[in-house]
Amino acid sequence: MKQILTTIVLALIALVSPALAVASGHDDGQEKKEGIDAQGIIFEHLGDGYGWEVPFNHHKRIPLPVIVWGSDGLHVFSSSRVAHGEVYRDGNAEFRIAGADSPYKGKVVEIVNGEEVKPAVDISITKNVCGVFIAVLLCVWCILSVARWHRTQGMKGPRKMVGAIEFVILFIYDGVIKPTLKNKAAKFAPYLLTVFFFILIMNLLGLIVIFPGGANLTGNIAVTLVLAIITFLITNLFATKHYWKEIFNPEVPWWLKYPLPIMPVIEIFGVFTKPAALTVRLFANMMGGHMIVIVLTLLIFIFAAMGPVVTGATAVVSVIFSVFMLCIDVLVSFIQAYVFTMLSTLFIALGQEEGHEKHEESKEKAVIPHNP
Repeated sequence: MKQILTTIVLALIALVSPALAVASGHDDGQEKKEGIDAQGIIFEHLGDGYGWEVPFNHHKRIPLPVIVWGSDGLHVFSSSRVAHGEVYRDGNAEFRIAGADSPYKGKVVEIVNGEEVKPAVDISITKNVCGVFIAVLLCVWCILSVARWHRTQGMKGPRKMVGAIEFVILFIYDGVIKPTLKNKAAKFAPYLLTVFFFILIMNLLGLIVIFPGGANLTGNIAVTLVLAIITFLITNLFATKHYWKEIFNPEVPWWLKYPLPIMPVIEIFGVFTKPAALTVRLFANMMGGHMIVIVLTLLIFIFAAMGPVVTGATAVVSVIFSVFMLCIDVLVSFIQAYVFTMLSTLFIALGQEEGHEKHEESKEKAVIPHNP
């Protein structure tokens, strides 16, 4: 048991070690002159990039393909060609990654007559894009593994990883989707279960600092916005007539609708605030968790000027709290995927309301006639 605990602690410490390497890499070159740039390090870690950082060596990256449409057509090349501010010449065009003083900071730009010009189209496979592809493949593998088991083994209960995945599927379906959507659960369950596993996998991958993890996907508001828009479209495109009636002509006193459409405006506003809440909730919680771990790690280098005793004590406290926060983030990863799925289920269920008349008709049809 002692060996297992030791192994777990060492593994968790290894999770924060690359963050130490990131900070130290910046610290070596800047501490003497300007001190550590905490803000730059935080946003560089949380942001996107054209390469994947190599663990324990922040200056080397796994190259990814750059695909841009420049002034003379399409250009495809490796991101290693423009690493560290280098200029790459492809035919008659020259490209590089814009520096910190450029309005296109961190983006691939084309040099035209000595000036930086943003390419008309940039569909490069960045770290976040590659991370989404990896999350999609893992999500498909999880679901197909359960389907493959039941196709070959019938109703025999799966074990190990497949059994754990099936347990989560039943937990979400029987605990969230079915009680909320009732007879329409089967119609929307494929999307809701898919979005749950997709978010969960992205959250967990973001906690792993080495490839294929390390991409802060759900901490990117563009990713969470797309997921929220899909829920928004499903909610409104498959909504019933009663749902739209309650938006444009809700059952409230007439003076709340005429002559000023106070309630209809509020209801229409609510249609768009729901996906906004989904977007910000997931984005803020996941980004906040990553930011806390980085800040705790940077405390070591911030207090480094106070002497070895203070630095050593700060290092111990920072590592302990960083490991603790990473453990909390594992739980938060599941909770945020669960909350997003639950709220999406509720929003979709609101769009499936049939009204009081329909409920009364369904109750009458469900009554079994009594034969005396």
